[in-house]
Amino acid sequence: MFETTVAGSLPKPAWLAEPEKLWAPWRLEGDDLERGKKDASLVWIKEQEAAGIDVVSGGEQFRVHFVHGFLEQIDGIDWQKKTKMGIRDNRYVVDVPTVTGPLSRKGPVHGDEVAFLRDHTDHKLKFTLPGPMTICDTIADEHYGRRADMAMAFAELLNAEAKELEAKGADLIQFDEPAFNVFMDDVKEWGVDALQKAREGLACTTAVHICYGYGIQANLDWKETLGSEWRQYEEIFPALNASNIDQVSLECANSKVPLSLLGLLKDKDLMVGAIDVASLEIETPEKVAQTIRDAMQFVSAEQIKPCTNCGLAPLPRDVAAGKLRALGAGAELARQQL
Repeated sequence: MFETTVAGSLPKPAWLAEPEKLWAPWRLEGDDLERGKKDASLVWIKEQEAAGIDVVSGGEQFRVHFVHGFLEQIDGIDWQKKTKMGIRDNRYVVDVPTVTGPLSRKGPVHGDEVAFLRDHTDHKLKFTLPGPMTICDTIADEHYGRRADMAMAFAELLNAEAKELEAKGADLIQFDEPAFNVFMDDVKEWGVDALQKAREGLACTTAVHICYGYGIQANLDWKETLGSEWRQYEEIFPALNASNIDQVSLECANSKVPLSLLGLLKDKDLMVGAIDVASLEIETPEKVAQTIRDAMQFVSAEQIKPCTNCGLAPLPRDVAAGKLRALGAGAELARQQL
């Protein structure tokens, strides 16, 4: 009961990339870079195991960006043709690569990473992929004409990739969809359909991660506009509850999400975010256990998988490690209390 995991990214060691900076470029090259990525992944696997995390991941040490790490191996994208685009409903305005032709995979993208991770842990193994809607909100389109059509094309590629990762030993594949908290009408119209296409035919456990973002200033400013209650989940949870996704990862720690909304996911397991990624404070086990107990007012204990709100990549390494230990200890305390 209360099987623990992390939402996604973990800080890169200072020798691999600039610390406490989101999406920092590599500090190594060539063979040294490949060895460095593996070494960093091993560090975090062992940190998670020591902290009592049940379903471990490599912490996304093999990629700079959670979306572009996949897109870099996709044909049909012109990386030299930059388009200025507002992302997450203009929360960020950045230059992004452009889809200029039919999309296809150049070959397996993350298979070697999963095989390496599988060889180095006996724990359940989780791997994260960007969701099709969030990809479409992170890249410009000059080919498909409709985001829904481009999302389905990406969903087919993600599905092929996910099946290979399952074959390599992934026990849980998670699709990251922060865009689901922004484009709620699109989620109901085509976003959930694209997500279901991405997980089609998988026998392993599948999850979708939907949060309010990293603890960076743009996200903090956005949260200030959301009022006294954050109710974005309310619009999309009924559609997700009817989907073929097994688990939903959501933000609960130090957030203004009414926990009563969890009741809308009565048929799903819930990765209940019990660790705040926007704070340097390391939670106590008691605080983590309290978040779990609060969630139990609205869903059964058997549904709850304690997790982090989002990725921990921008945090200092020692803070992230401390938060992992708090998550593991808090889940254990909740088990004892139950």
